[in-house]
Amino acid sequence: MAETPENLPSGAGEIAQSYPEIWAAYAALGKACSEAGPLEDRTRRLVKLALAVGALSEGAVHSHTRRGLAEGLSKEDLKQVALLAIPTLGFPQGVKALTWIEDITDPASTDRAPSP
Repeated sequence: MAETPENLPSGAGEIAQSYPEIWAAYAALGKACSEAGPLEDRTRRLVKLALAVGALSEGAVHSHTRRGLAEGLSKEDLKQVALLAIPTLGFPQGVKALTWIEDITDPASTDRAPSP
């Protein structure tokens, strides 16, 4: 799915609409970084999800989870990223990441309160 202001999360969409030249430069940087090495699409998506988890960014975890599903990654692939975070980032952060991933992979089962 191509990223346009209409299909971006609200904050990013507002920047893309208000500052299209900045958004274009940002998108070009992302593309250049993706093409700078030998990693395959699947691996890049999992790495980006892991970086989002480590950065404590719920929005980015949601975004990379949605993209991962759209690109054919399984729920189990995505959830393992959260489990791998446990020994490095700690149990609470790994569980938090798992709930963020499940917000997207299993929305019917997310009857818990939103993460702070």
